[in-house]
Amino acid sequence: MANQDPVDEEYEKLKKRRLDVVGSGSVSDEPEPHLLEGEGLGPPVDAMDPAILRDRIVQTLKTIYDPEIPLNIYELGLIYDLDVDPNGNVSIRMTLTAPACPVAGELVQEVHDRTRTVPGVRRAKTELVWDPPWTRDRLSMEAQLELGLL
Repeated sequence: MANQDPVDEEYEKLKKRRLDVVGSGSVSDEPEPHLLEGEGLGPPVDAMDPAILRDRIVQTLKTIYDPEIPLNIYELGLIYDLDVDPNGNVSIRMTLTAPACPVAGELVQEVHDRTRTVPGVRRAKTELVWDPPWTRDRLSMEAQLELGLL
């Protein structure tokens, strides 16, 4: 274990802390994924170009901020996948900076609810995943500049 990558070691410590807090089992247990699905809440819109709808969703995601780091979740690299089909069905795979994040459920719910309000979204699926673990490498150039890492 002495040769373990420091990022992996930090991830394992955070995972253990999360498991201790939520009591979800032994240290070797993986955090459970979290999946939300629902109909769009915005006004009905005729067929929209998926690229335009995707851009609108990205702009919405950029208004959601991580409570511990003063940056939006999109620039932090917490959104792993954002797929939009021609029918307005949206699928988001996201993560958090740490498995022990105290607002995990609320943040995923906020992403899901805000996505559903974007006009043109007919159905949304938001999934919280832990693999691959988030690292600072996922930060956008803007986030790195904001945090003084460049």
